[in-house]
Amino acid sequence: MVGRYGSSQRAYIGSFTAAGGPGILTAAVDTDSGALTVLGATDTVADPSYLALSAAGDMLYAVSETSDGAVAAYRLSGDKAEQAGPPVAVGGEAPTHIALHAGHVLTANYGSGSVTAVPVRSDGSLAPALSGVLRHTGAGPHPQRQQRPHAHQVLPDPSGRWVVSVDLGTDSVRVCELTAAGEPTLHREIALRPGSGPRHLVFHPRGDRAYVLNELAPTVTICAWDAADGALRPLGEAAVLPGPADGDGEAFPSEAVIAPDGRFLWTATRGQDVISVLALDEAGDRPRLTATVPCGGHWPRDLAIDPSGRFLYAANERSGDVTWFVIDPATGIPRRAGSVEAPAASCVIFG
Repeated sequence: MVGRYGSSQRAYIGSFTAAGGPGILTAAVDTDSGALTVLGATDTVADPSYLALSAAGDMLYAVSETSDGAVAAYRLSGDKAEQAGPPVAVGGEAPTHIALHAGHVLTANYGSGSVTAVPVRSDGSLAPALSGVLRHTGAGPHPQRQQRPHAHQVLPDPSGRWVVSVDLGTDSVRVCELTAAGEPTLHREIALRPGSGPRHLVFHPRGDRAYVLNELAPTVTICAWDAADGALRPLGEAAVLPGPADGDGEAFPSEAVIAPDGRFLWTATRGQDVISVLALDEAGDRPRLTATVPCGGHWPRDLAIDPSGRFLYAANERSGDVTWFVIDPATGIPRRAGSVEAPAASCVIFG
């Protein structure tokens, strides 16, 4: 369908309202240029920092990254997200990530180091009762950041059988299952290098490799993934920066995305404020850093690739914008094409 802005495609931008963000922004996407045009905002919950869409694209779900942690559902009609029912408490602190799986909304709760499953009703709204909370245990060597568990991401694997949760505080990735009642249960825990601080994971389109971006070390851990057994096996690490951190030494990787054809991996690093380009070999075992480019702003909290695979987007939290890039199909190097104001931007997803 072609509408007022030439395309029916929409983008949704999460933000931190506590830092001046407008809540959830809805934007039209120009599918020829990648440009975003903001259409409206919804600010009914505090700090909707991460978002997820239903498979049908008619419902939007958001965390409320607050100390008493919640999730909220929104119906998508027109150019604004309309809240569908009250927020549901997740039984955990500061949920930072959200995903949909097997009729549930899953949240990774950074503050309490846990994963929560919230049932989704047939109409897309959220049931008030939790299916279950899986509490992580453990710690890591970093004296400030790893005194206890900090679940940072939760997502289903490509097979749809398993759920993986990435924990920065315990230097590990957990593989889980949902019971028939929707309760998350631990299948196995995979240890990564102590002090690496794993933050987010992305699967190769082929489904047999995973890449874990580490926040406390500017590296990505390459892993083999066995969906039949629910097993993740670390193979090695690759640098996402060309050398030591510049300036004041801050270098905190935040997000990784992979090309639909599996040829390139992109990562964002806050502090250095760059997007890194890693070329992948055919097996996907040896990411090679080929370039870094400025992220177009300050403190890139999130990266996203559009459904066509031609455009890359950086949500720059501290400069308050979303910048888009045209990806060179031969080299994978992104070229800045424009930006839109988005105060305290924290994530971008596409409908």
